[in-house]
Amino acid sequence: MFRLTKPTGREVERLVVAASQPSVMNLEHLDVSVGVCDGGLRRGFKRDHLRTKIGEGRRAFEAGIRAFHAWKQFDLGWVRVANPLAKIEAGQMVAVEVHSLGLWSVNLSQIVAKIQTERRFGFIYKTTRTHVEEGEERFEITLDPESDASWYVTEAVSHPRDWLAAVAYPITRAFQHRFARDSHRKMRDAVGGEDAIRGGESHQT
Repeated sequence: MFRLTKPTGREVERLVVAASQPSVMNLEHLDVSVGVCDGGLRRGFKRDHLRTKIGEGRRAFEAGIRAFHAWKQFDLGWVRVANPLAKIEAGQMVAVEVHSLGLWSVNLSQIVAKIQTERRFGFIYKTTRTHVEEGEERFEITLDPESDASWYVTEAVSHPRDWLAAVAYPITRAFQHRFARDSHRKMRDAVGGEDAIRGGESHQT
């Protein structure tokens, strides 16, 4: 799960194949239209929600979509998508490589739902058994019909997968929050440049 050396491309490919599911997994916590499902979260799961303005108008919205297809929201220096040719489609495995505290890891998740309307684009993925956390996460770009503002939205529910992850949970939570902050900053930069970084708004729940 954790290692001292950077995984090679061939190793990432093997991990993706090993984690592949015969069918698309079911969502338990998040819904494409309403966020957290009506039934709520299972005991022990934590929810994180962050919404950041990344620009104005359809041009910003479309720039956000292009950034998603290039996996820019994961291109953080210490995090990246290790299979960057992956498509945003239901069933696709996404390998997220993390380098922190001198250790490397690759966490596999499956895209369970794609979101695509006139004013919404994104996806929800669910962690596989190879992931240190159990949970689901939504990544979405929206175009507000009233203000014409484009927003980047992330919503995650997660729980430690095993006892070792539970012991390290305070550290894991700190990295989850760091990822959210860095990812939202990256998307503001990718879509709007310096003006968006100075003028962007963020709302966290």
